[in-house]
Amino acid sequence: MTEEKLTLIVDNEDIGYRLDVYLTNRFKEHSRSYFYRLIKNRYVLVNNEPAKSGYILRKGDEITVHFKEVDIDLQPAPIPIDIVYEDDDIIVINKPAGMVVHPGKGNESNTLVNALLHYTSRLADTGEAVRPGIVHRLDKDTSGLIIIAKNDLAQRKLRRQFDTKEIFRIYWALVWGDFAEEKDTIRASIARSRKNPIKFVVDERGRHAITHYRVLKRFRYVTLIEVKLETGRTHQIRVHMTHIHHPVVGDQLYNGRETQLLNLPDNLRKRGLHLLKLLPYQTLHAKKLIFLHPRTGEKMEFESDLPENFRLALQKLPDLFMLDEPEE
Repeated sequence: MTEEKLTLIVDNEDIGYRLDVYLTNRFKEHSRSYFYRLIKNRYVLVNNEPAKSGYILRKGDEITVHFKEVDIDLQPAPIPIDIVYEDDDIIVINKPAGMVVHPGKGNESNTLVNALLHYTSRLADTGEAVRPGIVHRLDKDTSGLIIIAKNDLAQRKLRRQFDTKEIFRIYWALVWGDFAEEKDTIRASIARSRKNPIKFVVDERGRHAITHYRVLKRFRYVTLIEVKLETGRTHQIRVHMTHIHHPVVGDQLYNGRETQLLNLPDNLRKRGLHLLKLLPYQTLHAKKLIFLHPRTGEKMEFESDLPENFRLALQKLPDLFMLDEPEE
């Protein structure tokens, strides 16, 4: 499990707040109940001492927070899941955008794991308790294919394939801007942002990351690309595309929404806004998965359709942005 440790100093504007309220306001991606559990388990220190949730902050207090996944009571939930393939060892699911893969970081229910627990009692339990069956993740607002392990053998062998790069993941993404090249590779290390703990940035002190992409279709001001991951860092595609000034269309966290409209000609900004209204989530879809079956060794290949709003946006884009000049 990835753990983080942050130290904060209380200033004038935070004096008088309860400790749990202060932390919830400071880190809005987490719930108050999450911080309650952290505090209860002594993962939050005030002036190097354990404190209670109701501790009233004073100026100059030093608060140390150890972010951990703690005490989440997993409950089955009758949430529909789109099963592409299933056998005795694996399940391949087409995850919708907006669904969190596993509980944690303020999302303790209505996740894919909660849905899986309702669907089946056969899930691998190797690894973290809050991630039964989970081999890899997709971001909450990324749609597409994800593999679930139904037993420990499958989970172990699939994870080994990720480590040895024998699993191929291919994504489709709609990104802002046009490209001079037809294809390229981004090699840039990624680390968590020190300014915003929910974001990642290109940082030479981070973890090595490689992303391959090629252009599928150009719409003048946005481009449909195919992306192949060689490494699997958190938010990798979103961070890398932002780094080369082509953020994913619809990506709120990485500058892929309204601010991009300023790069359009004045007469096209309303059209750009219309495009964004079609896209409540980032247009990033895990379209293809290729791997070896963990028991038989057979090559398995799956491909999923784009979400409806993504497809609709692609249908409308020729009218929105491909404004070719008439021939003379």
